[in-house]
Amino acid sequence: MRVERGRIRSGGRRERSRARRLAMFDFLIVGAGLSGCTLAERLANELQARVLVVEKRSHVGGNAYDAYDDNGVLVHKYGAHLFHTNDWEVYGYLSQFTEWRFYMHRVLTWVDGQLLPFPISLETLNQLYGLSLTTEEMEAFLARRRESREINNSEDMIISQVGRELYEKFFANYTLKQWGMPASELEPEVCARVPVRFNRDLHYFADRYQGMPKQGYTRMIERMLAHPNIKVLLNTDFEEIRHLIPYKSLIYTGPIDEYFHHKHGPLPYRSLRFEFETLDQEFFQPVCVVNYPNHFDYTRILEMKHATGQQCRATTIVREYPQAQGEPFYPVPARRNSELYRKYAAEAEGLTDVYFVGRLGQYRYLNMDQAVRAALDLFQRIRAQGR
Repeated sequence: MRVERGRIRSGGRRERSRARRLAMFDFLIVGAGLSGCTLAERLANELQARVLVVEKRSHVGGNAYDAYDDNGVLVHKYGAHLFHTNDWEVYGYLSQFTEWRFYMHRVLTWVDGQLLPFPISLETLNQLYGLSLTTEEMEAFLARRRESREINNSEDMIISQVGRELYEKFFANYTLKQWGMPASELEPEVCARVPVRFNRDLHYFADRYQGMPKQGYTRMIERMLAHPNIKVLLNTDFEEIRHLIPYKSLIYTGPIDEYFHHKHGPLPYRSLRFEFETLDQEFFQPVCVVNYPNHFDYTRILEMKHATGQQCRATTIVREYPQAQGEPFYPVPARRNSELYRKYAAEAEGLTDVYFVGRLGQYRYLNMDQAVRAALDLFQRIRAQGR
């Protein structure tokens, strides 16, 4: 992998013509996150394609980027990234580039003056209400509180599972902070991602494969890009070079509406502001993530040392503040946004040799394993097409 940190500048017509004759890439990939880097690696290693990855940030890794702060603590610069999957192919693929540290993620949530296990489980209800329910009694407990309703949105989804009181305590305000709109305006799958457990399992995920790259995500992704056919341009906006660098096919992992210059109107995204604080103590909180649904402007506090297993004197915590403006992190899963996205998807279908992939390119909330899966599937498509 050859990395260039400067920007390509537009020269004269003769210089640009000479560049087109001398340089040719089979694929230009916009974005050096997991989707883009998976495709770069596959195309270079399997098809011997010449690949240029263009990244507007100063680093590879996308939102999974991690680095050591000034106090030597390995932090996730764009929020916690916890790898989990049931997809053996995805796990096996990434295992070529990293060893794994076994880690089972836990989340606590601050409700009614208590730190309670989340998602809602038998243990959560027993602590919250001072009970000693069994699994069968928990089912009966929730059955008395559930509301039978047609599932049109995330509010319907949760209230039909646990009732209004638990919805108000754990979900309503958190969802409003996170998405900037009530759960009643979000698609059902937003809150359907969070299970209800009728046992004492305190782990957040139930996937078969869980862990953290032993040397971090950035190191893993750098290994993915370590091929002589892969070139990387950092600090470079695609719009600045899209007509300067010749290539045969384009893979775009940025916001799909941005590619089309927002011709149908901008797609809404949610962003995050991160507030880092380093403390002269080993740990700040008992688990990696603590949610604050009903207090403060932030949604949660992260302490990555629990996940990375790093041993050092200091710890760094991160408070997450959702916001409407800023770097796009999450497509907003509301029905009207899906309808707008379909207009852009139709535009994309009419293009030749242009592929859209990833959370922003597909306007879908994808976990890391899903982003890698989408990239691997796209690679198989490209290979079948004989590109």
